[in-house]
Amino acid sequence: MAGPCGGKRRVTMGEGKRGSLPSPFSSSTSGEGRFGLSQADRKEQGHRMPSVVLLGMITLALAALALAVPLGEGKKTEEPSADLTIYESLNLDNYDLSLSNYGDIIDLSNYDELYDYGDLAPKIEVGTLAPPAKTPEGMPSTRAVPTAAPRKWPPMSTTANPVGPGLLGFVTEQGLSTCLLCMCIGTSVYCDDAGLEHIPALPLETMYLYARFNSIGQIRARDFAGLKKLKRIDLTSNYISSVEEGSFRQLTSLQDLILPENRLTVLPDLPSSIIQLDARFNGIQSSGLRPEAFRELKKLQFLHLSDNELDYIPAPLPESLRSLHLQNNNIQTMHQDTFCDSQDLTHIRRALEDIRLDGNPINLSLFPSAYFCLPRLPTGRFY
Repeated sequence: MAGPCGGKRRVTMGEGKRGSLPSPFSSSTSGEGRFGLSQADRKEQGHRMPSVVLLGMITLALAALALAVPLGEGKKTEEPSADLTIYESLNLDNYDLSLSNYGDIIDLSNYDELYDYGDLAPKIEVGTLAPPAKTPEGMPSTRAVPTAAPRKWPPMSTTANPVGPGLLGFVTEQGLSTCLLCMCIGTSVYCDDAGLEHIPALPLETMYLYARFNSIGQIRARDFAGLKKLKRIDLTSNYISSVEEGSFRQLTSLQDLILPENRLTVLPDLPSSIIQLDARFNGIQSSGLRPEAFRELKKLQFLHLSDNELDYIPAPLPESLRSLHLQNNNIQTMHQDTFCDSQDLTHIRRALEDIRLDGNPINLSLFPSAYFCLPRLPTGRFY
């Protein structure tokens, strides 16, 4: 290849078929300008310049705004706490704690300031007391201030008539319910050892009454008025000395009348429905029995009148009788028809198997014809 002087120049690497890179200082006839950029590239680059300038301006504005924030509004530095200050003030190199140097090592002067227990302490409100009353002489009075008297309840009297059934049975005029004074379980009323002086007002459905070990001294006809279902009355160990006429006769369902350990001298009238009569340990005399008092009691099976003051056996006795207890009385004689019909030698009383006459001054061997109808001989003295 010829040089400018007509000579040959050396072909360097990059020349030949591979075309060499254009020089930035060379001119080109194909429209390439400076830096090897064409006119189209320069035009596209000119369009990008405003965007770059705008981005730079925004960045500078944000940086200036950040520098404008006051230093005082930034994150405050935390001051060391009081506990840390005390901890740093301790001399840990010589921390030999004992009772002798406890006050030197640990400063307790500001202990109350560091630990406030005011919220945990109980608050005690102190009120003002009324000044003591003064006597006319001007001296404080030592007289006790009268207190309110305790409330007094109405007396628990059982003599009042019932005013109507309540939740716990009949209520007396004083407002006392029978089932509060006694114990009511179903149709049974238990008034044992309740300090009663009279029979309390009973519910109409009462079938069994137990009022033992009280101080009842009298039976009134109104005590059992309207009690058509009453079957058993047990008044053991009271002070009953009188019974009003008709008190028990009106009880058409009464089967058991238990009256031992009282002060009866007269046997009350009995209803025809009675099965058991127990009046032991009283003062009943033969004069206190109505003539033929037991003849019409066709259901009577148990007649216990021991430990009384009877002078003779109360005959005639009903055929239904099974047990007759008359021990410890004053019986001295007996009629031959007391148990058997002397005119009917075929008469046999199979039910009456228990007769007790022991403890009486009678000699049973003197009346042999009085027992021929009995299934067994009476218990007593035969000599």
